[in-house]
Amino acid sequence: MTDALNPDHFHKETMAVRTAVDKTQYGENSEALFLTSSFVQPDSETAARRFAGEEDGYIYSRFTNPTVASFEKRLAALEGAQACVGTASGMAAVLLLCMSLLKNGDHVVCSHSVFGSTHKLLSSEFAKFGVQTTFVSQTDVSEWQQAIQPNTRLLFAETPTNPLTEVCDIRALADIAHAANAVLAVDNCFCTPALQTPISFGADVIVHSGTKYLDGQGRVVAGALCASQAMVTEKFIPVMRSAGMSLSPFNAWVVLKGLETLSLRMKAQSEQALALATWLEQHPKVAKVHYPGLPSHPQHALAMKQQSAMGGPVLAFDVVGAHPEHCRSNAFTVIDSTQLMSITANLGDVKTIITHPASTSHGRLSEANRQLAGIQQSLVRVAVGLEHLDDLKNDLSRGLDQIKATA
Repeated sequence: MTDALNPDHFHKETMAVRTAVDKTQYGENSEALFLTSSFVQPDSETAARRFAGEEDGYIYSRFTNPTVASFEKRLAALEGAQACVGTASGMAAVLLLCMSLLKNGDHVVCSHSVFGSTHKLLSSEFAKFGVQTTFVSQTDVSEWQQAIQPNTRLLFAETPTNPLTEVCDIRALADIAHAANAVLAVDNCFCTPALQTPISFGADVIVHSGTKYLDGQGRVVAGALCASQAMVTEKFIPVMRSAGMSLSPFNAWVVLKGLETLSLRMKAQSEQALALATWLEQHPKVAKVHYPGLPSHPQHALAMKQQSAMGGPVLAFDVVGAHPEHCRSNAFTVIDSTQLMSITANLGDVKTIITHPASTSHGRLSEANRQLAGIQQSLVRVAVGLEHLDDLKNDLSRGLDQIKATA
């Protein structure tokens, strides 16, 4: 049976293709797509037991669906987790995490450098309900330790970060969390389990935006949480069943198929990103390149240890500029001069994407919080796709060549 594959006996590439729920009576080779809102029960007694949680069985697609279950089994296997729950989006996964683990009076320690919406959710929305968050340096372990309080329940980090690709020490943060009887959640969006498995370094929960590399084609919105069976069953599922931030069967099926090529795509796109980052680092109109695969990256050695010796598909760079207004103008020139790259705030597509984080993904943050996160107006982020490398270089050269070296 497909769901009986033991991750200890197979490589990730095999698990990404074969892990799923049992086949139906028709013996389909490609996983079935169950587009139904509910499931007919054989009798009243069975229905009662299933609704009470006394017997396994599909009931209602808000919280039980075979296609979604296939996606969850596959992603859990790839992450080395016991279980997984799919969600409507990556931010729905963060919301489910916080609603499941936090209550009024609890405290969170979070990196300054997380995705802008995650920052806003914790600092603004959950603050309304009495949850306090302390934001700390992504890379300074001592700040995480010093921020711990008696009521700390959750440590949250993403590594590498969006967009500066800062890398945190997962093992060190896990030790801090566990010593405080707290949970460490790691957003693994940039690396995916193809390059990094945070659970192997002690993380308790893995957060995913399946919208990005898990799908890989920019087709649907999806999210997921991977954790222990107990945490998924006792914490996440009850909240999701009531709150309804569930993953649709169709979107689950699309991402399920995307996982089949995940390792191939991540390897190819990471190789492209390293080559492009190396080229940008030598460009006279580029002030700094942020990419973990470069030896110049401050956490390069740690990244190579945690990320299967690959830097990932996302890089960022600062253009030259003497004044903030020039920096923003120069960044816009580079972006607007591209003819090949897609100007959008998404990432994870086989098409290369370029964006200006300070005015898009992190545009809702205050200027003070953007500065704390290190996101300058000069910053350009590139999520590298599968186009030819020379074409990507030429596309960036159009704008870079227009910038004055002393601008």
